[in-house]
Amino acid sequence: MESTLDRVVVDEVAGGVPVREFRWYKGRRHYSGWYWSSKMRRMVVYESRLELARIMLADFDPMVVAIAAQPLQLNGFDGARTRRHVPDLLLVDRIGGVTVVDVKAPHKRDDPQVQALMAWTRDVVSLRGWGFEEWYGAPRQVLANVGFLAGYRRDTVVDQRLVPQVCAAVGAGSTIVDVERSLAGRDAAMVRPVVLHLVWGGVLVTDLTVPLGGLSVVRPSRSPDVAG
Repeated sequence: MESTLDRVVVDEVAGGVPVREFRWYKGRRHYSGWYWSSKMRRMVVYESRLELARIMLADFDPMVVAIAAQPLQLNGFDGARTRRHVPDLLLVDRIGGVTVVDVKAPHKRDDPQVQALMAWTRDVVSLRGWGFEEWYGAPRQVLANVGFLAGYRRDTVVDQRLVPQVCAAVGAGSTIVDVERSLAGRDAAMVRPVVLHLVWGGVLVTDLTVPLGGLSVVRPSRSPDVAG
């Protein structure tokens, strides 16, 4: 369906399907697939591992409430030329803000053609009051930690009955192993997944710039309305 940008309904884009068909074939250079989003409660497509990383970060971000991949095609003039471009992601935040994201490999950051496309896309979406993000990756340790925590994003992987006990054991802040020790009557194999699930959900926070492990200190989030 075609429309002018000012008439685009954000909720329809966020709840829609990718505008571009994905094909898998032998020898394909990029790794494509589907990621189950805890925010969307459904699968979100990605065209590369770098896109997957950005989607996971959005899924982890407590400010993001909706994620759409390959959400729409932008058509318009850029000087004397006509551009057609499908941004990689569209993110909606808790206050209704929209950010369009283009994901590119770090080595393309200074490519003049890439920069021209990014500048055009930024200008176009700004006409609607949307933000624009060029994303070339994030610190390796942060991505590793978020990727690990993503394994605990589903409600079904934890015993929800332990959530109040874990939160009480964390108090103002505690290491993960101390939380496990304080709940000695519980199997540690049951407690740690709850802690990690609460970190994923934003109920608890920890330093993700260092390796995540038993000695990591977890604390309650400062945002009281963050859901687990």
